[in-house]
This record gives sequence, C-alpha cells and structure tokens, in this order.
Amino acid sequence: MPAHTPSRGDQSPAASAPILRIGHGYDLHRLVPQPPTGPGRPLVIGGVHFQHDRGPVSHSDGDALLHAVTDALLGALALPDIGQVFPDDDPRHESRDSADFLCEALRLVRERGYEPVNVDATVILERPKLGQRKEEVRGNLARLLELPTDRVNVKGKTHEQVDAVGEGRAIEAHCVVLVREVRAT
Repeated sequence: MPAHTPSRGDQSPAASAPILRIGHGYDLHRLVPQPPTGPGRPLVIGGVHFQHDRGPVSHSDGDALLHAVTDALLGALALPDIGQVFPDDDPRHESRDSADFLCEALRLVRERGYEPVNVDATVILERPKLGQRKEEVRGNLARLLELPTDRVNVKGKTHEQVDAVGEGRAIEAHCVVLVREVRAT
C-alpha cells in the first residue's frame, strides 16, 4: 500500500503532525600535554571545565561535545556544517567559547520554524572520566538548549586503550538531535 501523501486541505493525522527531523553530529580533537611554563588550553566538555594534564588542539575552545551538538542541530535542518558556519581560518573564532556556536545554531534552527525535542550524546575519552560531573555537563547542555534535563542525555565511554582516543591523545563526541516543526496555534 502506498504511503499517505497529505494534500492541500488534508485533515488526516499525518497531515496535522509536526514534521520531525534528526541530525547527527561528530567531533574529535587531539589532546596535547599542557605547557609547563603556563596555562595551556583547558579541557572543556559541554561547557564545563575539567582539570586535566592535556588540552585540546583547536582554533576555538575545543569543546568536542558542544561542537558535535552544534553540528547535529545544523544537520537536522540540512544547513552547512560547523566548519562552514564558523570557519577555523576566521580570527573571530580564535579561542571562542563553543557555547556561542551552539547558541547560534539553535537560533538558525528556530529561525526556520523548528525547536529541539531531545538530545542524546556520547563523549569518548580515556581520562578524565565524566563520572560525577556528568550531571553537571548534562545540566549545562540542557540550559544552553533551553530543554528540561529529562530530554538531554550525556554518556561517557572509553576506547579501552585502543587508538588515539584510548591512549588519551584525543577526545571524541557523537550526538543525535531530534527537532520538530513549531506550528502556530
């Protein structure tokens, strides 16, 4: 049986349901030892600063989780990716807070008549463990997205000492975002 295709004036449930779209985001940053002579780039995950002897190599603040969420938001609306919207050769983005990128992506999503429904993210790094700070990361991500925390999930994983991530030389993040069309009532 062919799928129902809503027509003009169609009052079926399919025609009245909001449009849902899914975006997937991914990011990876190398982690390098902090310089002994002074502060290097801090490790930031989901907008939360972590004490660590390594920091990300990045043009911005290197927050892999916020970069993945930003890319997922942009991807859900088939917009250009984070590197196109915020190019790393633009001096305005040097050491920029990744929360700015996420908030701008959220603005672009809303400008097109959509809003986030929920977010599911995975951060992969050998150390530091997200552990007890995971709820802090989750809460900050929910605040940035203006979502209740029960619609935001953050998981921490390792690569079990396999590859650059598993050897502690990189951080990786994946994210899936569901957005829905906002209809005027």
